[in-house]
Amino acid sequence: MADSLEAQSKPADDPLTPHPDTLAVIDNRRVKRGQLNYAVPDILQLQRRIRRYNAEQNIPHGDIVALALDAWLRAKGYPPDLTPHQAKTP
Repeated sequence: MADSLEAQSKPADDPLTPHPDTLAVIDNRRVKRGQLNYAVPDILQLQRRIRRYNAEQNIPHGDIVALALDAWLRAKGYPPDLTPHQAKTP
């Protein structure tokens, strides 16, 4: 199991470098997307900073959040399970 987790998330020199699997998911516009709604401290100005980054880098707001959270969670040892889940048949 440990080998499987390590194979999913090889650390980069820079922990904020997007993982190639994450980039593939982000680039696939057919992938199902869900809404994240969390209250965050206003003083961090996250919405303003995301809008500014979007304007300068032309990356959609949701992709910015997905890339940032994925990089942080992978760095903390929580890689995603990107294997497709099979639908249960009756």
